[in-house]
Amino acid sequence: MAEQLAPEKRHSFIHNGQKVFEWDQTLEEVNMYITLPPNVPTKQFYCKIQSNHVEVGIKGNPPYLNHDLQYPVKTDSSFWTLEDDTMHITLQKREKGKTWSSPIVGQGQLDPYSADLEQKRLMLQRFQEELLTNLE
Repeated sequence: MAEQLAPEKRHSFIHNGQKVFEWDQTLEEVNMYITLPPNVPTKQFYCKIQSNHVEVGIKGNPPYLNHDLQYPVKTDSSFWTLEDDTMHITLQKREKGKTWSSPIVGQGQLDPYSADLEQKRLMLQRFQEELLTNLE
């Protein structure tokens, strides 16, 4: 399998001067990274992934994130994990190759220049994947 063109850097969604989450994407998935607050037992965190919606929080509290997704995802192959002090959410795109300007609707949209670079990177990744398939 060809090496995927990994994103050069994660995009950040900042609200009121605070980083809400970071994210990146490949042809097939969108990854969200949320820094967890200290001193909260890991069993208290939850994440609900629906085809068009994501909810993240600490049990017994209002959700930290409760938003519609930019595009639909495959719920059966989307998942979340806790890694050190970070919640990593992997959203499997329903439409492979679709460029997302943000994981959630109306929040943290990429500027036009960054969106164009992201589109070009994914197009190159798709071209390399198809070229390798044709060579095999």
